Amino acid sequence: MKQSADTIVQVLKEKGLRVTPQRYAVYANLLSRTDHPTVEHLLQDLNQDFPISSQATVYSSLQALRDVGLVREVLLEEGVSRYDANVDPHHHFRCRQCGEIEDIPWNCFQEISLNNLRPGLKAQTYEVTVSGLCDRCQP
Repeated sequence: MKQSADTIVQVLKEKGLRVTPQRYAVYANLLSRTDHPTVEHLLQDLNQDFPISSQATVYSSLQALRDVGLVREVLLEEGVSRYDANVDPHHHFRCRQCGEIEDIPWNCFQEISLNNLRPGLKAQTYEVTVSGLCDRCQP
């Protein structure tokens, strides 16, 4: 999902965000990857090219990007937040052995009815997480 620098700047401005070098770098990095990185992974990548990024700056950039709908937080493991610039509806596969996460197209599964929940619950959306072994970890 690689985008040009001008396109990234335009998207940030259209969402009402001030374009800071750090915010630009976080968003550009997320757009260039599919592995759903943690803040620590992002920080490591960004500091290779942009050594003034701090953990607090990455967190605040991610929060701003998430608040305007450019990034989504993915919670597939207890206590671990991962981030994804693919905000279109999709599901996830997580390998139990190596931990790799892969997007699964939304239409890969039959639609789940949210109307059959117990009275009092009003569901708005859902996401399926499939766990198993990826092709690299299968015996």
